[in-house]
Amino acid sequence: MVLDRRKGDIEHSRIERLCEKIEDGTIVVLNDTRVLNARIYGTAVDTGGRVEFILLNETQPGLWKSLASKARKQVPGKEFEFPGGVRGVIEAESNSPGQTHSSEAVVAPRDAFRYLRFKPPIDSGYLEAYGHVPLPPYIRREDEPLDSERYQTVYAEKPGSAAAPTAGLHLTEELLRRLQQKGAILAKLTLHVGAGTFLPIRAERIEEHTMHEERYHVPRDTAERINEALSQGRKILAVGTTVVRTLESAYSEELGGIRAGAGRTTLFIYPGYRFNVVSQMLTNFHTPRSSLLVLVCAFAGQEHILDAYRIALREGYRFFSYGDAMLIR
Repeated sequence: MVLDRRKGDIEHSRIERLCEKIEDGTIVVLNDTRVLNARIYGTAVDTGGRVEFILLNETQPGLWKSLASKARKQVPGKEFEFPGGVRGVIEAESNSPGQTHSSEAVVAPRDAFRYLRFKPPIDSGYLEAYGHVPLPPYIRREDEPLDSERYQTVYAEKPGSAAAPTAGLHLTEELLRRLQQKGAILAKLTLHVGAGTFLPIRAERIEEHTMHEERYHVPRDTAERINEALSQGRKILAVGTTVVRTLESAYSEELGGIRAGAGRTTLFIYPGYRFNVVSQMLTNFHTPRSSLLVLVCAFAGQEHILDAYRIALREGYRFFSYGDAMLIR
């Protein structure tokens, strides 16, 4: 689907025709994060019960912030056995003793976050051997061997995500070549997808929703290309909401462009937000009560997005991670 975000006009198309929909000189920005096999299963030492953990990021050597199943039962001090002779224990905070940290570090009873200390420490090689692909919960099956590549973009490079930046799943190597032949300029950045992207909104008021922190990095050459395009009035096409949040987080009013380098973002984009960098977006059709749906409403207008979603349902578009694409321009 192609949506004109100013007029609300809709066109039905195919992803292979993306080259026809963009202008020469458009900067097409890609998130090159790679999904870890971040779902692992532990056996509780005290009960023998099986517990699922989704590892989000390593906060210290050997200490991982995670989402745990049956979270209320996973209390500090509880021990688990994992494959390969690894043991894990739940800790109450992500910071080392004597340090202060954000309130997010404290394990709240209602929260599914748990901090898991592995002995010996684990790495991406361990997860490659013993972990599982963290497919979204609405895909109600175990992961399969094909998922380890099917749930990655063709340009995935830097390991660190607990979910795929799914808008990029539509892009093949051939389509990327054709975009460049058309005159598009490809640029990459990294945002490691975590809870900030995929946790639903539970607050009664959108403004009260809290985004969890995610790590990003903008290479210098990417910043230079984007800043040059901004100064020349050329289009910036973000492939996915993670790219949108990274670019908008890296924007500096002082520079009038984006800063290169590493950062962390809790940016929550909702209607009323003024976009400084992104002028076009390729995205999927998102779940209700998600921060992603709110973001696209901020970009294209709630009325236009909800009209587009009604048409998408009527026309048989597929929603969510392995679903169809929407180009908003």
